[in-house]
Amino acid sequence: MTTEQNPRLSISQPIVGYKVVSAEVEPEPATEVKQDLEQVHENLTRPDFLMGSTYKIKTPMSEHALYITINDILLNQDTEHEQRHPYEIFINSKNMDHFMWVVALTRVISAVFRKGGDVTFMAEELKAVFDPKGGYFKKGGKFMPSLVAEIGEAIENHLKMIGLLQDESLDQHQQQILDEKRAEFERRAAEQKAPLDNSAVNDDNGGFPADAQICGKCNTKAAILMDGCYTCLNCGDSKCG
Repeated sequence: MTTEQNPRLSISQPIVGYKVVSAEVEPEPATEVKQDLEQVHENLTRPDFLMGSTYKIKTPMSEHALYITINDILLNQDTEHEQRHPYEIFINSKNMDHFMWVVALTRVISAVFRKGGDVTFMAEELKAVFDPKGGYFKKGGKFMPSLVAEIGEAIENHLKMIGLLQDESLDQHQQQILDEKRAEFERRAAEQKAPLDNSAVNDDNGGFPADAQICGKCNTKAAILMDGCYTCLNCGDSKCG
């Protein structure tokens, strides 16, 4: 069709630019907005306020208790990613015998906390420290290989409390099985007419049988001999499978 046939196609002004328009205009792809989450790092400024928790440790090695305070920084506050992260640790006691290594330990642990990343390994490393002079039993029958190991357990409990570690407690089904094993053990002991001081439950031992052995998994004096192998009434560990 020419301009003579259709006057609307005539160009009355000079062309200053042009653009090719396709029949279907595709929308621009939506770009994902990445949310910058707060992370702990070395250059993070310490806030004026930190939430903290204090744990008391009383060992037979000293007449004075040890108080462990762990302060947390709150990341991504008021969002779905809100999370507490340990920032620093303090250990205080009236007993000054271990003052030098306690101060050194708190500074090293605090430095690891402020470094950021996964700090849960710190608890396992401390719990693996053994005192060459021997450990001790806590109230409840749990064996502690050293004072450092108990500090590691306090840190582990704190990490579980703020959600950085999962609590490996027994579920309802596992607890039911352990209760049945304990009832069977007590029934057999009664049938054999074992001495009371050998089979009775000891409150200082966490309610476990007084003649229970130390469990190699949870270090609690709660392993009993049944059907030719030891079964722990605390964590359920058994050589029988």
